[in-house]
Amino acid sequence: MRQLFRYAVVGAVATAVHYLTMVVCVELAHWQAWLASGYGATIGAQVAFLGNRWFTFSAGAGIGATWLRFHVLALAGAIVGMAIVALGVHLSAYYLWAQMAATLTVMLMTFVGNRAWAFRMK
Repeated sequence: MRQLFRYAVVGAVATAVHYLTMVVCVELAHWQAWLASGYGATIGAQVAFLGNRWFTFSAGAGIGATWLRFHVLALAGAIVGMAIVALGVHLSAYYLWAQMAATLTVMLMTFVGNRAWAFRMK
């Protein structure tokens, strides 16, 4: 449970970066929401990697291997999130509501993968 709490704290910071990036891309640059979601996820993933590496999991594996595994999961999460946002917007949901559904889904999915694979202790 302690790891899940730490993961959520790091995730909250990374999610704030993700949402800020997404809102700027949608509202100021007029990107489509699903594309802005993917870009925001990319930027947020960098924050999440650093926070999870040093705060949540204290990974014992080398940083290169951990970085690669983390980003494989982050890419999968971004694709799932983009699909949820695209579907939500297609169904006439406000893009940030769709992103909230995507965030919850992806957070649970990536916690399991990060704990079991990306940041696992050798």
